[in-house]
Amino acid sequence: MNNTKDLMPEIDTPSQAAPAPHKRRVRYSGKYPKKFSEKYKELNPEKYGDQIKHVLAKGNTPAGMHIPIMVKEILEVLAIKPGEQGFDGTLGYGGHTKAMLEQLQGQGHLYSGDVDSIEAAKTEARLRKEGFGEDIWTPKLMNFCEIDQLAQAVGGFDFVLADLGVSSMQIDNPERGFTYKADGPLDLRLDSKSGISAAQRLKEVDRAELAGMFVENSDEPYAEEIARQICNDLKRGIKIETTVALHEEIIKALQKVKLSKEDRDMAIKKSSARVFQALRIDVNHEFEVLYEFMEKLPNALRDGGRAAILTFHSGEDRIVKKAFQALKRAGIYSDISTEVIRPSKEECYNNSRAHSTKLRWAIK
Repeated sequence: MNNTKDLMPEIDTPSQAAPAPHKRRVRYSGKYPKKFSEKYKELNPEKYGDQIKHVLAKGNTPAGMHIPIMVKEILEVLAIKPGEQGFDGTLGYGGHTKAMLEQLQGQGHLYSGDVDSIEAAKTEARLRKEGFGEDIWTPKLMNFCEIDQLAQAVGGFDFVLADLGVSSMQIDNPERGFTYKADGPLDLRLDSKSGISAAQRLKEVDRAELAGMFVENSDEPYAEEIARQICNDLKRGIKIETTVALHEEIIKALQKVKLSKEDRDMAIKKSSARVFQALRIDVNHEFEVLYEFMEKLPNALRDGGRAAILTFHSGEDRIVKKAFQALKRAGIYSDISTEVIRPSKEECYNNSRAHSTKLRWAIK
């Protein structure tokens, strides 16, 4: 029989070790924090609630948080009833998941998938603390295009949500490499444990393929100029391994285009956002994943099941629209949205990241 004392780790008692000296947090310079790590108040919403309210009141998203988009409209479309079973394809910060769990009123079950193991663990801990136990909610580390496997295992779904946007937690954290507004590794992977980074991807493609990627994934008007600049600099041995380095390539490319200073500044801002979007879509195979999901979705839904999909750019919306229309003509869906549903002006004012959102729905 094992002696449990042998399994216990040795712990220093107060008499054995002196208390560690108190270390003050490094304060940020200036009136407001600029670096992600300095926004410690925003990153601790439970401790600094007043700071969070202040940031939200200004129409901004606190660092490390994500404001769920179009919750009211999604709940109206999905019409969730207690006792039903559903699937949230992108857990993220858990805002949509929480709203759907509340609709179940403790009856039924919700599954939530996500490929981001870092944020999924944080969200699970937060929602468990709020009282959503294993009897009502199961998070899964999975890509939402694997919905067929989950549906087969649990018996299908009465409602499904797919939010195709990138969470604010990922965008804001410079270590994830999703934004040119802060220096960090040029990564852009939603699952940092699989695939290759955006920096590595740039080394693998030629100029024509890179320009095509920018056009197809984000409708970039200066695709040729930017692709040429990047490929020429890589051949000269210039490293493009950080978000700032890629942003500088875009600036150099557009400085060669005949534009006024005002137009150039705006073009740099918009092209930077589009180039980062295009690379993110490419390294995460987002269009391929979405095509696969749209193909598998009908069989994952039970008869009368409802699906709602949030898209954030024209490429995604085209895929969803055409898939819904084709399956409606085939008699698989009994009804679909004929027009997109957009967020209200009030929501866009309160959350600037809602502006480009489109919601489409289908009923089996």
